[in-house]
Amino acid sequence: MARNIEKMASIDAQLRLLVPKKVSEDDKLIEYDALLLDRFLDILQDLHGEEIRETVQECYEHSAEYEGKHNPKKLEDLGSVLTSLDPGDSIVVAKSFSHMLNLANLAEEVQIAFRRRTKKLKKGDFNDESSATTESDMEETFKRLVGELGKSPQEIFDALKNQTVDLVFTAHPTQSVRRSLLQKHGRIRDCLAQLYAKDITPDDKQELDEALQREIQAAFRTDEIRRTPPTPQDEMRAGMSYFHETIWNGVPKFLRRVDTALKNIGINERVPYNAPLIQFSSWMGGDRDGNPRVTPEVTRDVCLLARMMAANLYFSQIEDLMFELSMWRCSDELRVRADDVHSSNRRDAKHYIEFWKNIPLTEPYRVVLGDVRDKLYHTRERSRQMLSNGTSDISVDLTYTNIEQFLEPLELCYRSLCSCGDRPIADGSLLDFLRQVSTFGLSLVKLDIRQESDRHTDVMDAITTHLEIGSYKEWSEEKRQDWLLSELSGKRPLFGPDLPKTEEISDVLDTIHVLAELPSDCFGAYIISMATAPSDVLAVELLQRECHVKEPLRVVPLFEKLADLESAPAAVSRLFSIDWYRNRINGKQEVMIGYSDSGKDAGRLSAAWALYKAQEELVKVAKEFGVKLTMFHGRGGTVGRGGGPTHLAILSQPPDTILGSLRVTVQGEVIEQSFGEEHLCFRTLQRFTAATLEHGMRPPIPPKPEWRALLDEMAVIATEEYRSIVFKEPRFVEYFRLATPELEYGRMNIGSRPSKRKPSGGIESLRAIPWIFAWTQTRFHLPVWLGFGAAFKNIIQKDIKNLNMLQQMYNLWPFFRVTIDLIEMVFAKGDPGIAALYDKLLVSKDLWPFGEQLRAKYEETKELLLKIAGHKEVLEDNPYLRQRLCLRDSYITTLNVCQAYTLKRIRDPSYLCKLRPHISKEYMMSTSKSASELVQLNPSSEYAPGLEDTLILTMKGVAAGMQNTG
Repeated sequence: MARNIEKMASIDAQLRLLVPKKVSEDDKLIEYDALLLDRFLDILQDLHGEEIRETVQECYEHSAEYEGKHNPKKLEDLGSVLTSLDPGDSIVVAKSFSHMLNLANLAEEVQIAFRRRTKKLKKGDFNDESSATTESDMEETFKRLVGELGKSPQEIFDALKNQTVDLVFTAHPTQSVRRSLLQKHGRIRDCLAQLYAKDITPDDKQELDEALQREIQAAFRTDEIRRTPPTPQDEMRAGMSYFHETIWNGVPKFLRRVDTALKNIGINERVPYNAPLIQFSSWMGGDRDGNPRVTPEVTRDVCLLARMMAANLYFSQIEDLMFELSMWRCSDELRVRADDVHSSNRRDAKHYIEFWKNIPLTEPYRVVLGDVRDKLYHTRERSRQMLSNGTSDISVDLTYTNIEQFLEPLELCYRSLCSCGDRPIADGSLLDFLRQVSTFGLSLVKLDIRQESDRHTDVMDAITTHLEIGSYKEWSEEKRQDWLLSELSGKRPLFGPDLPKTEEISDVLDTIHVLAELPSDCFGAYIISMATAPSDVLAVELLQRECHVKEPLRVVPLFEKLADLESAPAAVSRLFSIDWYRNRINGKQEVMIGYSDSGKDAGRLSAAWALYKAQEELVKVAKEFGVKLTMFHGRGGTVGRGGGPTHLAILSQPPDTILGSLRVTVQGEVIEQSFGEEHLCFRTLQRFTAATLEHGMRPPIPPKPEWRALLDEMAVIATEEYRSIVFKEPRFVEYFRLATPELEYGRMNIGSRPSKRKPSGGIESLRAIPWIFAWTQTRFHLPVWLGFGAAFKNIIQKDIKNLNMLQQMYNLWPFFRVTIDLIEMVFAKGDPGIAALYDKLLVSKDLWPFGEQLRAKYEETKELLLKIAGHKEVLEDNPYLRQRLCLRDSYITTLNVCQAYTLKRIRDPSYLCKLRPHISKEYMMSTSKSASELVQLNPSSEYAPGLEDTLILTMKGVAAGMQNTG
């Protein structure tokens, strides 16, 4: 035993030599990580024995040595250790490294929060792909606009109170961590932060340390793997939990901070409670594009569930407000209302909550708010009954049906308090409540509906065929528009119940009938994915009219692929030239642009430039027709899907494309990174609000004509290079599916949506998320960088002066700098040596030269990119990010090697599903004394014992290390 302890101490000492060094005096990351790692290794030993702990430490040592010199031999040594494990131990080791990566991420978050508190976070410091690289709190932004641009405080206030940022939560399956684990991670983070507080007592420290160990062990003992896919309702509940935990109270706290910042620049007026600074929308239960599980019934359910949750949040808060507003002085207006409510309560007491019906008239505010409370109760219970039974015995007259009804008594209380000299009281909890009502309404979030344009075309074709006027599908775009406009201008019904319907056509029409059935404030926009022409928009307008939607949803075309982006301005211009349509939109139009599919279609460089130019042209068209345009940015979490630091992403948009109005998707794990904790929520709201204001009041410089010409030329080359490999190279699809875990992606059960739009087909039918996910897992990131190198090389070889121009663009043009910096960060996360291991183990030998060719392009692209940025090595000007990536790398490498060898076993015919039914329970129990129960968690797996769980754990662990899945 003594020798074992001595051996472990020796290994621990060696490991300490392999970790990165401190970057600055306030750098506590290594200390935080070491504490969490020590606690975990002790727990691991207690649960699974010394041998498992030694194996984990040995794997870490091999990985760290590989990261030091990138010697492929170390990967083979690591592979030998991992392949010698029995199935149960293999699961424990994979789970351990996945867990250690999560702990490393938590250490990073605490370190970043600590540096922010000490005001030492420097500009240009990355957190991760989804975090801002500059920290601008509201007051700093206001002072910068006053001091540097000469803007008056009043100009800032006027711009601020009229701007809107709408954050749209999507259900895209990129959150690989289960919600139960996220909550435990939050408690670990809290314990770690408190342990290093300056005023902590010895007793507090001991209790916190014990709590930390408990939470680490509880997280490790929790099954990381989702055994069944989530339903759309599950996704909605998970998304809405962030409102309950952080956003609900985070919004009024943030708006108070804005008030304080305004006061500090001389504005003694608060942001009006109904100013639309921050809005929230959702696609969860509304995004049916390629997801057959999102049915009309699901849409109805999630709307009712959201209304029930909103009413419950208000209901739980209104009592506190009633106790606070106990004063007796009030305005005559409020006194009359209190008398009416009091009399009504006594006449019809059965409809009111018993406790509140006898509130004395000497407390008029409580009488009025008691009536609000009763209606909230009935609003909640009616939604609950409708959700459960489809009907309710609660009269709609006893509930709130629109936001104006809800706001009216609250506004009355506010006016009364102000008129009686109690303005400070009015600006307390009542103002916060008013701001919550204005932000969240009765529906908590507005649900967007998204459907593919072809589905609407199918419906129209069924209608025209039934009317015997021809096939809509075969008509020209001009004929489609003429017919749609003639129908929109008329009043006769277009079809009746005798319309022949397929299942798909019924789904579209039934969904629109749900829009007509439920309150209009449940819904936001109707998004048409893969939109290409004006008829796509007009068709949805006609369907809404035919299904009797009283307040039709605004219709938003989503332009995604390169050709669609290029033709978008002409399509929108045609729409605006139609009198009927201009009257319909009332001077406002929203257009969505898709980063994911454009990147998959043409590569990151070409897509980014096409998106930039499309926005410029769309703004010109809108100005020409006098229409206020809102750009809806469909950004993912990863760089390959348009992800990146929020602040810089906004500030690098073309001039005049935001102008105080911005919609943007918040997807998958980015929701947790942005709203998982109260301070994260505050920071996220601050970033979006400050950057939107700054972009409008200090637009970025437009590109010079010569920069445009150069980038136009580069984009053509980049697209050609990208497509020549991804879509035209006959070996590519086979190579992609062998060299990555794309085929195994669906086993993670991280979303309700299938990974493909269509069950058959190649790369073009694959969704952008699994496309990015697969390459992220192997740390090759091909979709992000492919095309850049060819474009850079061609331009520089053509004229060496172009290198100077590219460097000038990098230094002066925000859009180009952000694009290059994000690719550089991806290279810092990448490792072609790991990708080579996947090739060696999984790819047939005849495809090895193809893999080598791609890795050569990777290295060439990296060198050219560094030359343009003026850097000798990646992230040389960002030591904090380099340190964090270095800390994660050794954990990730073990998981990569484990994943590659596990995939080899899974794909080897000798390990296929035929084996499992013949393996006895006794054999499974004997495979590992330490972890045999884990092997049995997935008895229905078609793989040999333990392989599927090991694979999924490695995928989740790598995703945690990359801090992205898709």
